[in-house]
Amino acid sequence: MPPFARPNSNLNKSKNFKKSIKFLLASLKHYRFAVILSLILAALGTVLSIMGPYVLNKMMQEIVVPPFNFDAITRFGIMLVIMYALAFGFSYIQNFVMAKVSAKVSQNFRRKIIEKINKLPLSYYDKNSYGDVLSRMTNDVDLLGQTLNNSLSGLITSLTMIIGIPVMMFTLSWELTLFTLIEIPLAFGLIMLIVKFSQKYFVRQQKFLGDINGHIEEIYSAHNVVKAFNGEAKALSEFDDINNKLRVSARKSQFLSALMMPSINFIGNVIYAGVCVLGAWIAISSNNLLFVTSIVTFTTYIRIFNQPIAQLGSIFSTLQSAAAASERVMEFLAEENEAPDAQAKTIKKVKGKVEFNNVSFGYEEGKTIIHNFSFTAQPGQKIAIVGPTGAGKTTLVNLLMRFYETGEGDITVDGVSIKEMSRSYARSLFGMVLQDTWLFEGTLRENLKFGNTSATDEEMIKACKMANVHHFITTLPGNYDMILKEDSMVSQGQKQLLTIARAMIQNSPMLILDEATSSVDTRTEVLIQEAMDRLTKGRTSFVIAHRLSTIRNADQIIVMNNGQVVEYGSHDQLMEQGGFYFTLYSSQFDENKEMKEE
Repeated sequence: MPPFARPNSNLNKSKNFKKSIKFLLASLKHYRFAVILSLILAALGTVLSIMGPYVLNKMMQEIVVPPFNFDAITRFGIMLVIMYALAFGFSYIQNFVMAKVSAKVSQNFRRKIIEKINKLPLSYYDKNSYGDVLSRMTNDVDLLGQTLNNSLSGLITSLTMIIGIPVMMFTLSWELTLFTLIEIPLAFGLIMLIVKFSQKYFVRQQKFLGDINGHIEEIYSAHNVVKAFNGEAKALSEFDDINNKLRVSARKSQFLSALMMPSINFIGNVIYAGVCVLGAWIAISSNNLLFVTSIVTFTTYIRIFNQPIAQLGSIFSTLQSAAAASERVMEFLAEENEAPDAQAKTIKKVKGKVEFNNVSFGYEEGKTIIHNFSFTAQPGQKIAIVGPTGAGKTTLVNLLMRFYETGEGDITVDGVSIKEMSRSYARSLFGMVLQDTWLFEGTLRENLKFGNTSATDEEMIKACKMANVHHFITTLPGNYDMILKEDSMVSQGQKQLLTIARAMIQNSPMLILDEATSSVDTRTEVLIQEAMDRLTKGRTSFVIAHRLSTIRNADQIIVMNNGQVVEYGSHDQLMEQGGFYFTLYSSQFDENKEMKEE
C-alpha cells in the first residue's frame, strides 16, 4: 500500500463475541488434557483455600469456649498449614501448566498466520496494510496468549469460589447466606450491562491499533521518500488522526470496563454492612456466644466472596479485548487462499517455448487491462517488452509467474498450461530480477544462494564474476560472509548487481528481467548488459525495459499500449515501420542528445 493509506473498515459491523471466544477455546483442543489438569488443580487449590476460614472458625470455637483443648487447637493449626501449603502447590503447578499451554497456543497461532501469509494471493496485499497483518501476528496473538494464561484458570477459580463459598456460608448461617446471595444477580447483571456497551469499543481499539501499526510501518519504510517530499506534516497529521481514534476507543473501553470493580465493590460493601447488622441482631436475639465466631468467619467469607465476583468482572473485560483480537486472527485465517493447484504437471526437459493464447486480465472485476493478448516466444529467444507506464508490461510477468490467474485465455510452456503446474514448479522455471531489490538480513552468501541453496561456492563466485560484482564483494569486510543489514554501506546499484548474481546462481531454464538495469550507472549498465547476454544465451528470457537502447539485440520486441500489443518484431523491423516503437525510441534518443549537449 502507498504511504498514508490504510485499509477501509466498517467499524459499525456487528461482532460475534461468542463465536470469537469459541474460536479461542478451540485452539486448546490439542492441549485439552493439560488444560483439564490445570483447571482441576485450580479448583482443588480454591476449595482448600475456601475451607481455611471454616477450619479457623473451629479453632476459634475451641479458644472461646473453655476449657481450652490444646490438642484440638494444634490439630486444627496443622491442618490449616497443610491445606494452605497444598493450595499453594496446586496453584504453582496450575500456573506452570497454563503458562506452557498459552505459549504453545501463541506459537501455533503465529505459525498458522505465517503459513496463511504464504498461501494468500497477492491481491490480498494490494488491499491491506502490511503493518495491520503484523499487528495480528504480534499484538493480537500476544493478547490471546495472555488471556489464556490469566483468564481461563482465573475463571475456574472464581466460579469455584462463587459456588464453594456459599456452601461454606450455609454451614454457618442460612439466613445470612441468603441475604449475601443477593449480590450475585446484582453483580452479574451489572457486568452484562457493561459488557454490552463496551464490547464495540474493544473491537475498535484492536482495529485502530492495527491501523496505527500499519501507518508506522509504511512511513518508516518510506522514510527517505517522506523526507524528500517534505511529507512529515502530512504523515504526522495521519498519525494523529489514527492515534486520536485509538485514544478515544481505548478511553471508552477502559473507562466502561473499569466501572466493574468499583461498582461490584460498592454492592459488596452494602451487603457486608447488611450482614454485620443482621448478624449482630441474630446473635443478640439468640444469646449465642458461638455465633459471634461464626459472624467473624462469615464476614471473612464475604470479603473473599467479593474477590471472585470482582475478578469475574475483570476477566470479562479481558475477554472483550481477547474476543476482538480473536476475531481479527479468525478473520485473517479465514481469508480465501490462492486457488488450489491442479494436476501438478511437470516438463521432463524444458525447451522454453512460451505461448500467450488470447489472454485477458484485470485486477478488479469489470476493469480489464490486458485485452485478448496472444504471442509466442520460441525457445532461446530474448523477448523485450516495452511501452509507456501502465501499458501492462509487469502485469504480463505477474501472469506468467502465476502471481495472478488469467481471467480468460491461457499461458503454456512447451505446450503445458501453467494452470496445470503447481505454482512452485511454474515459478521455478524462471529466474527473476526485479526493479525493487530485495535482500534480507544475513550473509551475502545466504542472499546469493537464496534461490539455489545447493549451489557450490565455485558456482556462486563464477556467477558473481559474470555479474561483475565479485571484485566489489572481495573489498568488503568478511567478503561473502559479510552480514548484510539495512545500514550496510551497499548502494542501490550494488544491491541490484547482487540480485542479478542471485538469478544467475538459481540457473533456471528461463529468465524474467523487470527493469533489471534501472538502478545502475551507464558504465555498470554496459558491463551488466554483457553479462546478461551471456546469461540469456540459450534461455528464453523476457526483458522489461524503459531504456530502449538496452534491448536493441532482442529477438522480438513486444510493444504494448493500454494493455494491448500494438506492434512486435525486431528492433530494425520496428524502426522501419515508423510506428509507436519508432516514436518511443526517437523520443529517448532526442532526450539523450539534449542531455549530452547540455
